[in-house]
Amino acid sequence: MSITRKKGPLYLQVKKIVKDRILHGVYPLGGHIPPEPQLEKEFNVSKMTVRNAIRELAEEGYVEKKSGVGTIVLTNMSISRLSKGKRFTELLVEEGHRLEKRLISTARERLAPGTELHGLLGPKAIRIERLYVLNERPYLHIRHYLADAVWPKSRQERGELPFESLYDLLEEQGIVLDNFRDAFSVGTASAETAGLLGVPEGTPLLVRLRRTYDVEGRLVEYSVGYYQTEQQPYLVSYDK
Repeated sequence: MSITRKKGPLYLQVKKIVKDRILHGVYPLGGHIPPEPQLEKEFNVSKMTVRNAIRELAEEGYVEKKSGVGTIVLTNMSISRLSKGKRFTELLVEEGHRLEKRLISTARERLAPGTELHGLLGPKAIRIERLYVLNERPYLHIRHYLADAVWPKSRQERGELPFESLYDLLEEQGIVLDNFRDAFSVGTASAETAGLLGVPEGTPLLVRLRRTYDVEGRLVEYSVGYYQTEQQPYLVSYDK
């Protein structure tokens, strides 16, 4: 996997990728993350870069380095203050599933006047489109639309677009999520969604519409997700 300095410190990029794999069960609880030489080769970075990434993950409580044993995963639960946003994936990982995220595309998009998105987010938004693969099978096709102000203007001017974890991105910008509003319906797979999920076009799918607000009540994100619930039901946890 290629990472570049223009996206920020290399060790932080390695840290984010490894943490994301932990949270999604690629590196399972109680198991080992790959040895440092393997990570150095995968990311084409120095030994010090990998060690700094692992050190920070250890300081945050995700992993523990044991001499002669390797680096062990201590928790696959998000320690972030934005953990509510990851509840669904955490539940899947807790049940022993493996969930992989694949980035399809990222772009700044002009929203057509009169549309729902324009009314919610204004004339421009950042679109992040992903495919989630559950236990090696395509499961969720999701499009996130972020308020244009979320991504720093300096990075927009350089032509950079977000590629990392959505919630890590928001946390970096000091945005604290406070409220999620989900609406569910049944939709049918478009040609694009059908191709990504490996189902016939027109297949009925669970559709989740999510609006995410910050502590001041401002809409930060609007997303549309298409789920193959025949493969895995949508999970919800109700805390007492």
